Amino acid sequence: MSLPSSKPFRPSLSDIMLASARNVLAVKEGHSLSESLAATPTGLRPATQAVVFHVMRRAGLAHEIKQNLVPRTPPDPLFDALLLVCLVLLETAMSAQREGEAGAVVPADWPVYAVHTVVDQAVVTAAGQRGMRTYKGLLNGTLRHFARERDSVLAQARQNPEALWNHPDWWIRQLRRAYPNEWQALLDVANRPGPMTLRVNVRRASVEQVLGALAQAGAEAWPAGATGVTLAVPRRVTDLPGFEEGWWSVQDASAQQAVGLLNPTDGMRVLDACAAPGGKAAHMLEYADIALTALDSDATRLQRVGQNLERLGLAGAGVTLKVADASDPQAWWDGRPFDAVLADVPCTASGIVRRHPDIRWLRREADIAKTAVLQRKIVDALWTVVKPGGRLLYATCSIFPQEGEQQALRFLKAHPDAVRLPAPGQLLPVSRNGQDIFSDGFFYALFLRQNQGSSE
Repeated sequence: MSLPSSKPFRPSLSDIMLASARNVLAVKEGHSLSESLAATPTGLRPATQAVVFHVMRRAGLAHEIKQNLVPRTPPDPLFDALLLVCLVLLETAMSAQREGEAGAVVPADWPVYAVHTVVDQAVVTAAGQRGMRTYKGLLNGTLRHFARERDSVLAQARQNPEALWNHPDWWIRQLRRAYPNEWQALLDVANRPGPMTLRVNVRRASVEQVLGALAQAGAEAWPAGATGVTLAVPRRVTDLPGFEEGWWSVQDASAQQAVGLLNPTDGMRVLDACAAPGGKAAHMLEYADIALTALDSDATRLQRVGQNLERLGLAGAGVTLKVADASDPQAWWDGRPFDAVLADVPCTASGIVRRHPDIRWLRREADIAKTAVLQRKIVDALWTVVKPGGRLLYATCSIFPQEGEQQALRFLKAHPDAVRLPAPGQLLPVSRNGQDIFSDGFFYALFLRQNQGSSE
């Protein structure tokens, strides 16, 4: 007797809408999508992530449309979030029908939803939830109103800069001030998913070997820098060859610059002061035979560092993991100075919004000053553990100058024994020959600690 074959679970669009609404509500309540998606049922998670990421990239426009069509916010927070999700799905479905029109934003791998399907499934979603049933007519009427008068509704909504650029007003102001020539391009690129780039573990594989395996698996890819590989279309890591074997890790090309700048060599004592989730720590161990100390203040995140090193075959006697506050060396430092220190300090993460589109809605303008204070505290403390003649690399995944160049200038003024060495400074997302080189914005400043009595 043969058993019936198991079919893959295919969630309905109404299921995806409801799960997406719950994730949108979580962001509105101050939680990251990483947290909320982890609580989403496994079978629903991939489709929900695709939808909710797209919603975050269009949330400014959706919110303004909602305000114009439904001036009084419905008292049910989940229904309010569902309305945002449905407006984005409907606008995207209509954009897909008008492929090539100015302003149309449709992800390359977006499923083709018919307009009537979006409206019908939205109503099914509301009707199936006890607290939302009274709003079924409001949802149906709002979506049909938008479908009938899309062009005029969009034109009105885009008069608001938040709706036009899908970023908070304060974020737009910050970029206009910092980058008078590039701010529009930066806002535009932040609303497009970034490429997926791998860093090859040269201790276990070569770039050519990984490219060959990807080609056999039907995944188009090309080299990116010395040890990077960029995929034409992002895939789940478990669907790609070489993951379990530790051939590679996911790491953007901008983050891969860190190790070459710090340039650890065999035998060095190296400190990764804010190590989680461990990408740069692993890269340094792939790069040279060093004695590495990796710190992080979060024990759970530090555990992930250990797991990543195990998968890559890099855990060993030369690696020390410590749960510690990098800004308080007296609590963890043994008094022996380090040859090289990586200070990838906490920041607003404004440079990684392509991969984490919820960040723009979670941050507040006051966060820039708060993180700048923390960064100063950490980097000043870490300077005390750098040996004379040693180097410290200051790094942030931010594009706000208060967390980048302004910090570097302040550090030089505060530490007369610091010499600034060549480093790229602010990296911004750019394209070359139609291909994204840096998906993430990053800042790097490299400092040499002078020997006592040296004037060099």
